[in-house]
Amino acid sequence: MATFLYRLGRFAFRRRHFVALFWVALLALAGVGAAGAPAAGNSSFSIPGTEAQKAFDLLEERFPGSSADGATARVVFKAPDGEKITDAGNKTTVQDTVDALGGGSEVARVTDPYQGGGVSQDGGIAYASVTYEVSGMELEETSRDALKAAAQDARDAGLTVEIGGDALQAMPETGTAEIIGIGIAAIVLVITLGSLLAAGLPLLTAVIGVGIGVASITALASTLDLGSTTSILASMIGLAVGIDYALFVVSRYRAELAEGRAREEAAGRAVGTAGSAVVFAGLTVVIALVGLSVVNIPMLTKMGIAAAATVAIAVLIAITLIPALLGYAGRRVRPAGEKSKLLGGGRGDGGKKADRPNMGTRWASFVVRRPMAVLLLGVVGLGAAAVPATSLELGLPDDGSQPTSTTQRRGYDLLSEGFGPGFNGPLVVVVDAKGSDDPQAVFQQAGEDIKGLDNVVNVSPAQPNKAGDTATITVIPDAKPSSVTTEDLVHDIRDAGAGIKADSGADVLVTGATAMNIDVSQKLNDALVPYLVLVVGLAFLLLIVVFRSILVPLKAALGFLLSVLAALGAVVAVYQWGWLSGLMGVEETGPIMSMMPIFMVGVVFGLAMDYEVFLVTRIREAYVHGENPRQAVVTGFRYSARVVTAAAVIMMAVFAGFIGSSDSMVKMIGFGLAVAVLFDAFVVRMAIVPAVLALLGKKAWWLPKWLDRALPNVDVEGESLSAHGDPKNEDKELVRV
Repeated sequence: MATFLYRLGRFAFRRRHFVALFWVALLALAGVGAAGAPAAGNSSFSIPGTEAQKAFDLLEERFPGSSADGATARVVFKAPDGEKITDAGNKTTVQDTVDALGGGSEVARVTDPYQGGGVSQDGGIAYASVTYEVSGMELEETSRDALKAAAQDARDAGLTVEIGGDALQAMPETGTAEIIGIGIAAIVLVITLGSLLAAGLPLLTAVIGVGIGVASITALASTLDLGSTTSILASMIGLAVGIDYALFVVSRYRAELAEGRAREEAAGRAVGTAGSAVVFAGLTVVIALVGLSVVNIPMLTKMGIAAAATVAIAVLIAITLIPALLGYAGRRVRPAGEKSKLLGGGRGDGGKKADRPNMGTRWASFVVRRPMAVLLLGVVGLGAAAVPATSLELGLPDDGSQPTSTTQRRGYDLLSEGFGPGFNGPLVVVVDAKGSDDPQAVFQQAGEDIKGLDNVVNVSPAQPNKAGDTATITVIPDAKPSSVTTEDLVHDIRDAGAGIKADSGADVLVTGATAMNIDVSQKLNDALVPYLVLVVGLAFLLLIVVFRSILVPLKAALGFLLSVLAALGAVVAVYQWGWLSGLMGVEETGPIMSMMPIFMVGVVFGLAMDYEVFLVTRIREAYVHGENPRQAVVTGFRYSARVVTAAAVIMMAVFAGFIGSSDSMVKMIGFGLAVAVLFDAFVVRMAIVPAVLALLGKKAWWLPKWLDRALPNVDVEGESLSAHGDPKNEDKELVRV
């Protein structure tokens, strides 16, 4: 591996015009494809294998033209104090609004509240339901404008009017915080690399990689049914790893220059050593992201694969475009220890400092002297941070989780006030009596059985299809959609349906947004353990090959579990309990999104292994060259702690930038990943890892002889590069610097 990458690095350095042209052409091609592609919509949400999805599919089959997947809007009207919505003047206003709502070209149907039972018992609140022929993200802006205009006309007439549903759903925005995150990354790069030009290379290549990835996703969005958040998450992860991977290669290049090697040789060795670590670190991230497909939720699978493709592009750019750009930069990228004159440095600045141990050396020396104390403090600290995770509640966001400043949330609250909290999460029961002798009797029996259950406010009469073999029954719970009471009711209805099936052979299925959320949470919970076994198992085997050790990969996996549990605890504390919610821009607390834990596990595991590979390969490199285990830890930190610290700060800044997104899922994932990197890089990898290695000593690198013979030698440390000689730097331009 090291030899191949060494040759690739030298080739890219020499043939930099060809390599640069290739990447620029690829970016242009992706950009042209994205420019000509239709805009990404909302990915069709399906959960294969669940009852809610089966019922949804049955509705589309037996009730054709019902627009089951179309956008919906609930226009909620409230009469002024002391009046009723049924008063003549108010009723005229509402009916005029209903007429206006039905005039849109994309409107499938509109229900009149006075004919469809949409008036509250006290007469103060009414609602009209609007169903569209297309999804919320596919709605024309004219349809949204017409919806808002109709509501405004009713407001002008004196009514309080709010709009709920997904018809007003908009493309998520990331806000200016993302730019601030990139700015912080740029500052860290300048401080770490000591040169504006050297700092610009990782930023430039990361932007190119993310540009190719996001443009490709945009170009394929319509064809592959990729959701609007797919490109945002891909850019989040791709930008973070792209900067980090390029940083490691540039840092190693400068270190090789400081050893006196020629620039082409330094580029080859940087790609052969740091590039090897980049390849294996990227591979662990790809495994973790692609592994999300085991959950069998198409939307999550597509998000994982798209992000994995962006990571793969970042790896390829780090080992090809970076050495090519270093060739263009020439002597303007200086050896480690020399700083640009723009930063107040000059020739010889590094000489005096080289005699003093750097911060990484001093920290590692402290840890290896007191490994047990550091280990216990790190484990206890992460354990304390993980405590809130024991109260984790999962759910999917609805209008009730929106900020109170939005019309969707105010509409949700008005419906709860007028019709009860369960009205915002109606359950749709689908009774499939095809093949039954008396379908009508089955429908009636199903309705009566559901009425007899606890926590039911209202059960609508069965609405059969034209064939008369299938009917829908709407059930209103007495609790809000995200409550445990409503979840129990869904299970009770399904239990009652099992009895009906035994008597008549008819299927009774529960669907609707609330039932779908419950099934998603259950499916994700069931998939978490198999996913962990698959991803951690594959990465464990990969790390055994990289480190040629059993205990080091085991320690890496256990450290990851600590950091991800602590990060989940922080997410619960902020987004569910409300701690520091104002600082984090959380306007409304509630359950954690169902897919958050498994998505965070996948991404954090990949990123955790990044730092493990970069840090521990340097330690192993020192160990295989003859240093004792404790001294190898100190040496590894002397060369890698500064760069790993910078990489972690950059990744945290990039992830934290997405906390400003308007999309609640992107906001939560950005915070969770930023906190996870903080815990994993600075507590696990910088404290627990050296402490454990110091305690284990030579045992850390133990590997059974039979396994040692069976494993391929990937040579991440670059031992084979010694066979290529050690040409010194003969760049006369450098001497004149």
